[in-house]
Amino acid sequence: MKPNPLPYAINHLLAQEPWAQRKLLAHRGKTAAIDTGLLTLRLRITDDGMVEAVDTQVASDVTIKVKLSDLPLIAVDPERAFSYVKIDGDADLANAISQLSQNLRWDAAHDLSKLVGEIAAQRMVSAGESAAATVKATHKSFTENLAEYFLEEQPMLVRPAAVTGMGDRVGRLRDDVERLIKRIEKLESRS
Repeated sequence: MKPNPLPYAINHLLAQEPWAQRKLLAHRGKTAAIDTGLLTLRLRITDDGMVEAVDTQVASDVTIKVKLSDLPLIAVDPERAFSYVKIDGDADLANAISQLSQNLRWDAAHDLSKLVGEIAAQRMVSAGESAAATVKATHKSFTENLAEYFLEEQPMLVRPAAVTGMGDRVGRLRDDVERLIKRIEKLESRS
């Protein structure tokens, strides 16, 4: 089995969060498989609440199947990650993994401080967070401006209220035409 860096990264995060290790200790010896269809990663929970990669032939207690196409959606909204996956097996272990995936966070400043010092690390992380917030705000502004352009200036989209209003007017017109037809038929029958 060739070395996989993912268990090392997960263990690094777990080492920073003792509560996460305690949560996994309840499932020591169990194996979880993450199946993307293209690649399957199997991780066993060790006696110290960490994980280790195991051979793909090892049976798993829980299998979490996720489509590769859903990974960007999961990255955008991690709290809804488990709505994109299919789980087979141990529900308690799947629940523990879900809680870890939602709450386990990397303390980048802590790791950077070992390389560049605490103050520089804090500033680098702050700059990164600021840049990410700017990108997010720019993306939101761009999509809002694009929607406004296609709604107002170059109408290719229609607001839902306009569609509903148009449907109501068409319905009234249809009813008026039907009443008019009945009146015409009545007038024709009299003459």
